[in-house]
Amino acid sequence: MPILVYGMNHRSAPLPIRERVALPPEELVPAMGRLVAFDGVEEGLILSTCNRTEVLVNARAPRAAESLRRFLAGERRVTEDELERYCYLHADRDAVRHVFRVASSLDSMVVGEAQILGQVKEAYAAAVQAGSLRTILDTLLQRSFSVAKRVRTETGIARTPVSIAHAAAGLAREIFGDLRKSAILILGAGKMGRLAAQHLMRDGVREVVVVNRSFQGADELAAALGGRAAPYDRLFEEMERVDIVVASTAAPHQVVRYEDAQRVSRARRGRPLFFIDIAVPRDVDPRVNDLENVYLYDIDELKGVVQSNLDERLQETEHAEAIIDHETAHYLAWLRSLEVAPVIVELRRQVHDLGMHELQRCRGRMGSLSQEQQKTLEEFVVSLVNKFLHHPTQALKQAASRAAGAAQVEHVRQIFGLGPRERPEGEPPPEEPEAPPPPPRPGRDET
Repeated sequence: MPILVYGMNHRSAPLPIRERVALPPEELVPAMGRLVAFDGVEEGLILSTCNRTEVLVNARAPRAAESLRRFLAGERRVTEDELERYCYLHADRDAVRHVFRVASSLDSMVVGEAQILGQVKEAYAAAVQAGSLRTILDTLLQRSFSVAKRVRTETGIARTPVSIAHAAAGLAREIFGDLRKSAILILGAGKMGRLAAQHLMRDGVREVVVVNRSFQGADELAAALGGRAAPYDRLFEEMERVDIVVASTAAPHQVVRYEDAQRVSRARRGRPLFFIDIAVPRDVDPRVNDLENVYLYDIDELKGVVQSNLDERLQETEHAEAIIDHETAHYLAWLRSLEVAPVIVELRRQVHDLGMHELQRCRGRMGSLSQEQQKTLEEFVVSLVNKFLHHPTQALKQAASRAAGAAQVEHVRQIFGLGPRERPEGEPPPEEPEAPPPPPRPGRDET
């Protein structure tokens, strides 16, 4: 079984090495074209993200791992010694299982994150464009998409937020329930504030206001979110109107002091105001939480939410791993069936040819036969061959479905003297089995 995965990820290699090995999207298609032309590689795909670069191949070269190391060293600014130090190699079952785990985000830095599946699909599309996939890897990758969907829908691995921005949005939902009646102020136009706002926008908040020291930055973010920008000198005036403030500036000092929040609270006449401070250093004076009807959550409290959610996700990984193991076994059974198909075809051809040869040898002693009699004899030979080979054929198929069945298949080769046969020009190759259908889905207690 010649499936290999060779590469590095966030656990095996530091960021400076990963940066040098990573391939930008525009280089993936030509690189995959060069990959399948390299030292016995029959099929190939390259997955390259900020956290991993992996080469997936179907290669029959005897020293394929060394070939892949040379390939990566030739493509990127990295030495073979560095690759030897930081890369891992998965083969056969471990390679198949690794592909399924990556697509399902079980191998991600944040277990359960959704981005990796999209990245695998983008790599697959690039491989299709490069023409670097055939039956074995194409089926493996298509199956990985289905496996990832099963893991996400049948487990709680992606149910709870595990980013600070997502947790901040989740906290706002817990506080207000229906956010469609709420107005939110985003203080700062950085990445964290943008992500938090995007999560909140999905819940259909009534209004989003962006305030930033640079009005241009506020205006650009507000336009992207479908909200409005307000000048920085109107910050506290805007606070009087909103329900939630998400603070995420890069300021080296507190932006909202105790006295500022006190004045805003008085102007609100008892209406509650919630601060979600995800800035480091903090934007909001911690004493603000002492004010009546003012509530403050800082990044440490949000980290507690994130860690709790991570723990919950990790509890779901056992079920997810059971799904991965089940799907891996199903794919490998199909892959082994590819190996036995040529044996079955050659066995049937050989016995059929022997039957027809013997019929022709005896034909001269039968006297004159009508076309109908000749056809009947040929049908008799075909029927006899089919009945004779029925049980051996079934036994070969059953052997192929077992990991230890290769020895039985090899015994049949030896007993019948079967070997590779060169097909005459124009003769089609033996038909490959169809890609495996979705296997039965075991429940939690059945895995």
